[in-house]
Amino acid sequence: MSNAADLLKQKCRHQVTALNAEEIAQRLQAVSAWKLQDEKIVREFIFPDYYDTLAFVNAIAYVIHAEDHHPELVITYNRCIVKFNTHSVNDGKGGLSDNDFICAAKLNAVFERSFA
Repeated sequence: MSNAADLLKQKCRHQVTALNAEEIAQRLQAVSAWKLQDEKIVREFIFPDYYDTLAFVNAIAYVIHAEDHHPELVITYNRCIVKFNTHSVNDGKGGLSDNDFICAAKLNAVFERSFA
């Protein structure tokens, strides 16, 4: 999975092994605007108003439910901050997995298709 198109074709699956630093760096290149922060990948989506912010949240709810991979969301008037990590990896200690990057790519696609 070296680019966004590859990630978009993937489905999330149960993960037990976390990605290493090199794998994380490689996958970050495929998901524009996402940053590594506190062992999570994070992106802030900005909107003109609260209505568009909530419309985005509702649109991504379908995606994250279908993938069964649920992020932390921080919702304000014109922003939605999304934070992904995988709780099941590293013997339950958490970390990043392919699922985080698959979902990040899919959320980027929703944003670019309907909100950019």
